[in-house]
Amino acid sequence: MIPLLHDFTDATVLVLGGGHVGARKARRFAREARVIVVSPAFADRDFGGAALVRAAPEPADIPAWLERAAPALVVAATDDETINDAAADAARERGVLVNRADRSGERDPGSVVVPATVREGPVTVAVATGGTAPALSKYLRQELEGTLDGAGEMARVCAELRAALKSRGVPADRRREIVTDVVNSPAVWTALRTGTSNSSQVIEDVLGEELSSGGGRP
Repeated sequence: MIPLLHDFTDATVLVLGGGHVGARKARRFAREARVIVVSPAFADRDFGGAALVRAAPEPADIPAWLERAAPALVVAATDDETINDAAADAARERGVLVNRADRSGERDPGSVVVPATVREGPVTVAVATGGTAPALSKYLRQELEGTLDGAGEMARVCAELRAALKSRGVPADRRREIVTDVVNSPAVWTALRTGTSNSSQVIEDVLGEELSSGGGRP
């Protein structure tokens, strides 16, 4: 499988199953997508503001639900294998992505794995084990949380610094050198993580050094 990031803005995700797994999937996608959860009953969990539809579709009913919802992704999270099979089949027939919560390690055409993720501002890191070791994914995610502290602010520094250097006519090769130096600077990371410096201060300092050095590498 090839990892990629998918923009679900204004898209619909159809979740079949209202248990704790369905709730977790709904919360995940509701951050960005319109989520519809179809289930005869719902766990006492947070569904992230998803639309909850109380219904008990039979396997033969699943294609109609896909036609009605027109989802970009179907999540099969019921405890009924026949329903999950029908959801996967209907999704593939329509060229729709499908995530089977009961068979996360499979490699069927059109299937997707929802990885463990760590978010720090605009920075996103995903970890997946192909469904073989969810506990390992969780462990690695927790390890990465500490490593990524300050990465969001660093990403903003890099974006703003590149724009500022470009506006001053600094050549592309030199811009790359300066941004690389900033990213590799322990002092900058420490400043951003401790709050002793913000992105504006870092950019002002770097630009000041660039102007005073006449374009030489700091």
